[in-house]
Amino acid sequence: MKFRRSERLIDMTNYLLDHPRQLVPLTFFAERYDSAKSSISEDLAIVKETFEQRGIGTLQTVPGAAGGVKFFVKVSEEESKPFVKELCNLIADPERLLPGGYLYLTDILGNPSIVQKAGQIIASAYSDAKIDVVMTVATKGIPLAYAVASQLNAPVVIVRRDSKVTEGPTVSINYVSGSAKRIETMLLSKRSLAQESRVLIVDDFMKAGGTVMGMISLLEEFNAHVAGIAVLVEAEKIHERLVDEYLSLVQLSEVDVKHKKINVKEGNYFRK
Repeated sequence: MKFRRSERLIDMTNYLLDHPRQLVPLTFFAERYDSAKSSISEDLAIVKETFEQRGIGTLQTVPGAAGGVKFFVKVSEEESKPFVKELCNLIADPERLLPGGYLYLTDILGNPSIVQKAGQIIASAYSDAKIDVVMTVATKGIPLAYAVASQLNAPVVIVRRDSKVTEGPTVSINYVSGSAKRIETMLLSKRSLAQESRVLIVDDFMKAGGTVMGMISLLEEFNAHVAGIAVLVEAEKIHERLVDEYLSLVQLSEVDVKHKKINVKEGNYFRK
């Protein structure tokens, strides 16, 4: 079946968006659309220009007989800032206040469109980095971790606080919770992470950073390397931050339980 150029462009765009950071040979598209490689190259040039103009991402051409093209997500600041602003407005809703000054974020983390966009923005910051694995801790950070991993073409590993028989042998560590100063335990299946892996740590919320430091310590047991740390929301007024290098989309600056007021602003993402 012969495709018109408009049909090729639509299908090609959809395929590339669904397969980020995967090398797609030109022969694949040529056979898929029954078209010459020269026509495919022209189509890809149009897609690349549109992606870059719209702040969606870019295409990288790999030369040679075994070469092809790769899509890398790169969300522009013009595209991401309005989203982060809207996210701040959502989190600032006084109805989110729970007893003890906690915030209800489950609806946000359960909203596919919000999590998907947040994942794209975080992945954009690491699109040029070598990421073998995205790591998070059970349970609320899991949707965000998968959204980021889907854009980086990387698997997700989940750190747990209790052992599961289906996990097989595990490595466990004790760490000090940054906010409560309690001794906590976290563990990871030995089969889930290869030695020397480059790991992007993703979490939904960070206070002092004790949980993140625990994951970093756990990675040392696997001789793995921290390629980056990213959180959806960070608490601002923390006496002692245990983590220095990280990205945050939203910064929680104040929670006034008495007057039911939540002050939030954009995180450090745009300042890095």
